[in-house]
Parts: sequence; structure tokens; C-alpha cells
Amino acid sequence: MTAASPLTLAAPHPAALTAARRAAERGGNAVDAALAAAAALTVVYPHQCSLGGDLIALVHAPGGSVRALVSAGAAAEAVDVEALCAADRRMPAQGPQTVTVPGVVAGWAALAEAHGTPGALAEALRDAAELAEGGATVSAGLARAIRERAPQIGADPGLTALLTGSDGVPLDEGDPLPQPQLAAVLRALADDPSSFYRGAVAEALADGLRRAGSPLTASDLAAHQAESVEPLTLDVAGTRWWTAPPPSQGASLLAVLETAASVAKLPEPERTGALAARCQDASAARDLLLGDPLGPSPIDLDGLLRPPPLAGARPPEPSFRAAGDTVAITAVDASGLAVSLIQSVYQTLGSGICDPETGIVLHNRGSAFSLLPGHPALIGPGLRPPHTLCPVLGRSAELLLAAGCQGGRAQPQILAQTVPDLMDPAADPVAVLDRPRWVVGARDIGHETPTLLAEPGSVPATEGAFRSVVPVVVAPGRTDLAGHTQAVRLSAGGRLDGASDPRADGGTTLEGNPQ
Repeated sequence: MTAASPLTLAAPHPAALTAARRAAERGGNAVDAALAAAAALTVVYPHQCSLGGDLIALVHAPGGSVRALVSAGAAAEAVDVEALCAADRRMPAQGPQTVTVPGVVAGWAALAEAHGTPGALAEALRDAAELAEGGATVSAGLARAIRERAPQIGADPGLTALLTGSDGVPLDEGDPLPQPQLAAVLRALADDPSSFYRGAVAEALADGLRRAGSPLTASDLAAHQAESVEPLTLDVAGTRWWTAPPPSQGASLLAVLETAASVAKLPEPERTGALAARCQDASAARDLLLGDPLGPSPIDLDGLLRPPPLAGARPPEPSFRAAGDTVAITAVDASGLAVSLIQSVYQTLGSGICDPETGIVLHNRGSAFSLLPGHPALIGPGLRPPHTLCPVLGRSAELLLAAGCQGGRAQPQILAQTVPDLMDPAADPVAVLDRPRWVVGARDIGHETPTLLAEPGSVPATEGAFRSVVPVVVAPGRTDLAGHTQAVRLSAGGRLDGASDPRADGGTTLEGNPQ
């Protein structure tokens, strides 16, 4: 391979940065580096992402065009909707009925084919296989997840094998994390990524799904295709923003970015109050209106982009807290190729099922379906659930930005508090991501009723100075609920920079020799 353009990448774990550096050293571009980081994260962060999850990405080509890559899997053709509705008012939080077709591998292959260097994905997957064979250790974040999810781990043979030592004691920070079954799968995918959906890997995974009680079959896996689609756009304050279309909640981000621009010159606390109120409007509209555009009813995109105040009556809140949902990877190189890639198992450890034969942790994205008759997200055969994954790109005359974050349903809120300021070429991205933030939610942030959870300093401290229509709770310090944002930038003069959220375990890497 020839030397590639200088590039910078941000990711939430050191192993992802190491993988990205290797890809760059082999002559890879921004997409090659991002895919290498993504593959490594499925090994070291099984509580947040895996081969058994979904992927949504945005790619800015060197010529300036932008496409969204949506690789979100569907419910089984044999899903028994009547039985699910008879069992409860809501989808189960975890378990075999929440597993939809995993889209990550198809997403990687589509990105590599469209934008990658030939052979780079195969090399990245072989590197990830070596990491899985014996090079990974338990991170602080994974150790916390193991402690918090001990009952679920103990209830599933695959998770027990993955996350418990030979002495029967749960793994702790620094312990080896060998995954020989996953290593074998990664090597098979290096030879043929399509085998995840049509081949030996697909057959093994389908058998495991059947044993776990999932209605998904080999035919469901074979039917999956990653989609390259037109992104949603917003032009405001000299910046063009791109987000992914439904079933992503990208429209909700554009709704709040428009408000963020309109209130940018207001004094505090009016500015924060107006943005927080708009975030509540956008969240309520998303809960009412977001679903799969491939479903039987059209999606009210205008209602998502321009939500009315409080968006009318709200549907029931989720019955569980979807913590630990996501990893974001962002990369840009000197050619103007930029990617924001997000992959996820949704809730921590996904469905609570790890297939013992393949070592793949399966996501619970299907828990986001609705069981309300007439709802646009009503579960159905071959339909995709609404998605929290919300990558974003921004471009002005001075700057190109790729950003994404962990944060579940609050991703639009987190990004609206960070990406407008990141579009200032003079802003220090490290300082922007270091600032305290707030999120509005309910069960998704650990509260029974709608609440604004504020990191210290994110809202005015004087009593009565900040007007909020929901109670305000100040966290004791930084919280993961305020998201893990990853951001990289390319200036018009060719300068590359970026930042990884201090709430995460990762960092940035700058490869090559930028002028």
C-alpha cells in the first residue's frame, strides 16, 4: 500500500487507538482506521458493542458529498406479535425476543467497499482476532459492567464463560479477556465478511439463536443488507449539518441544533432554559413519531424536525434504563474523507445472551419496538426498531467536523451542547468536551418522572435563576449519562485535531505528517 493522507481519530478505548495506528501505518485512510478501531472495540468492549449489534455511520467524501450508511437489523419474519402484545404492554427489556438481526458486519463491509483501501478490513479483522485470542484485558468500564450485571451474567452460560474466570470468580479490571471462539469468527470474517449472513458463521449463529429461544433464522440473517441512503440536512448559522434519517433519531438532533443556533446569543440562564425545553419537545416527538420508514405507515419527518411544544401527549416511558448503549468512533484525513461511526449492543450486555459457540454478544435493539397499536414503531416481521444511534457531520467554510457520542436517547441533547461550539475553528475541542453537561430524561437516566440531570456547573446554581418545566437534579460529579463524545476536525488550512470525552477511557491519535 502507498502512504495515506495524514489522519486523526477519536475513540473511547486505547485498544481502538492502537488498531487505528496500525491501519494508518499500513497506508490506510480515515475509514480504514475507523473500521480497525471498530473491530477492536467489539473485542474489548463486549458490554457496549459486538459483532451482534447494529451500526449507523455518516461519511463525507473528499469531493464533499455525504452519505448515510444504515445497517440496522430487522425483527424476525416469524416474530409472534400477538403473543408479545398479550404478554405485556411493553417489549421485554432483554432476552431472546429482543434480538434483531445484527447489522455491524454488513456495515463494516459496505463502508470498506465504498471508501476503504483494498485488503484493509481483512487486516483489521485479523488484528482483532489476535486481540481476542489473548491480547485483551478487562477495562475499568467493563469491570463496572460485570459487577452491575452479575445476576444476568450468571443466568447466561455464554456470558458466564466470557466474563467469569476458571475459578468461578467474575473478572475484574486488568484480568485477561481471552475469547477464542470470537477470534475464530473474526478470522473467518477476514476471509469472507458475508459469511456472517450467508455461510458457516451464519449457520452457527442461527443455531445459537434457536437454542436461546429467538425466532430469528438463517433466512433472516441472509435477508439483511446495509443501506446507503441520503442523509438529513440542516443549514444554519453558516454550517451545514448532516444526520442519519429514520429509523435513526437524527431528525431530533437537527431540531435541537436549529434551536441552539437561534438562542446562541441569549444570556444565561435563558439560553440553557430554551435549549432544554426544545430537547424535551424533540424527545417527546421522537417517542411518538419515530419508526421504520420501510413499515406500513409513512414517518412524519416534518413532525420530527419541527416538533410542537411538548409534542402533545406522550407514550409510556421505557420500562428499563438502557445504560452503556454505544461506542462512537470519528476519523478524518487530510483528503477530506471523514466518518462518524456508531455501533452498539443497546443496553449493557445487550440481550443478556452470548452465543457460546461463536462468542458473540447479541444486542437487545428489539426492546425499542412499541407494542401500542397504530404506533409507527410497532413491532412487525422484517421491521427495524427506532434507533438511538445518531452520528453527525458539520461543514462550514472554515471547518469539517465529525462527531458522535454514547448517550442513548439523550444523544441529540449531548451533541447539541457540544458540536455548535466545535464548529468554531478557534475552540479547543478538549475544552469543549470537558465542559459540564445536562440531560433530560426519565427511566433512561434513572428517574421515575421526567428530570433534568445536571453535572455541577452545567446549569445556573442560584436558586430560581434557571427555569425548568421538570425537576432539576445535580449529579455529584461527572456522569456517564452525560455521554461520551468523540470529535475530530479538519480546518480549511489543513490542520487536523480532535478530542475524546474525558468521561470515557479513550483518546485521540494523529497519524502522518500534517502540514
